[in-house]
Amino acid sequence: MTPTRTNSPVRVVGAGLLGTSVGHALRRLGVDVQLDDISPSVLQLAVDYGAGTLAADAAGGEAPRIVVVCVPPDVTGQVVAAELDRWPDAIVTDVASVKSAPLAELVARGADISRYLGSHPMAGRETGGPLSGRADLFVGRPWVIAHHEQTSVFALQEIEGLALDLGATPVTMTAQDHDRAVALVSHVPQLVSTLLASRLVDDEDGATALAGQGLRDLTRIASSDPVLWTQILTANAAPTAAVLRKLQADLDKVASALERSHERGSGRIIAEQLATGNAGVARLPGKHGSSRREFDSVTVMIDDKPGQLAKLMGDVGDAQVNVEDFRMEHAQASNVGLVVISVVPSATAKLVDELEQRGWRIAA
Repeated sequence: MTPTRTNSPVRVVGAGLLGTSVGHALRRLGVDVQLDDISPSVLQLAVDYGAGTLAADAAGGEAPRIVVVCVPPDVTGQVVAAELDRWPDAIVTDVASVKSAPLAELVARGADISRYLGSHPMAGRETGGPLSGRADLFVGRPWVIAHHEQTSVFALQEIEGLALDLGATPVTMTAQDHDRAVALVSHVPQLVSTLLASRLVDDEDGATALAGQGLRDLTRIASSDPVLWTQILTANAAPTAAVLRKLQADLDKVASALERSHERGSGRIIAEQLATGNAGVARLPGKHGSSRREFDSVTVMIDDKPGQLAKLMGDVGDAQVNVEDFRMEHAQASNVGLVVISVVPSATAKLVDELEQRGWRIAA
């Protein structure tokens, strides 16, 4: 087995998406994982699929070095406190998407927070539950470690080691900084996606039949669990509301400009907002943290047939061109798909030439 920084056994409380993904990843490395969950059926399913062993079976055995709490945000503080009491020699972390509220609850309870270090892997899927767990869920993803005034060096080393073993990139910040950050990059995007998707309910003219990839991209996360997201949003209410108010001001400004589109200066307001959006997108990191502005896009038309995408990627590889990123769009009511391949500008002409020689149709 590959040497790990994380020692057996690790106790995982909560057998949903994140808990089972932690279990699968650690077991792949040969680390013993003891699973626990309030739901016996969920727990047994997670065990049956190999995410770990029943914690009850480990009774009387070796105590866990690390406890990972993977439960909903509204009970995270309560469960962490119970685990700190039960395992006085263990480091306890949680993976809730809000960090200030659990820490404040633990302080109020008088818990030993020198052994608690909240964390948050910036990874997930639209679907949850034990069947959604994946060993590679955290690979290449940021794993926030929310340090506080009583954080011990040992606790920090243990949780950093856990994140690294899971393939993630540890990022340390305070709980408050974390909550402000996720309000902008996670919680408000969820609400924007949801609110836009809710407008589709009123579609009486069949407009959704014309929907392209843009709308699908914007509404992809709108299918997330309403109960879980209500807990997340209310736990991080103030930072999320602050971002929403700024977005509301931008929406009001653009809506007013559109309503007065015949007046002088309205076009400038709209154009400046669009340009600001361009600047914001450019700040999103691309491959290896590089700027997306460094890449060109080549759009290739492919037939909706088995093996076409694999053939295209094989031809790109034969052309000795490195793919920085790619996405696929489906043409409405057509048996054609569009694959957008991102490459460094110096490789654009070569890629287009090589693909055209192999019979591929370049759309853009």
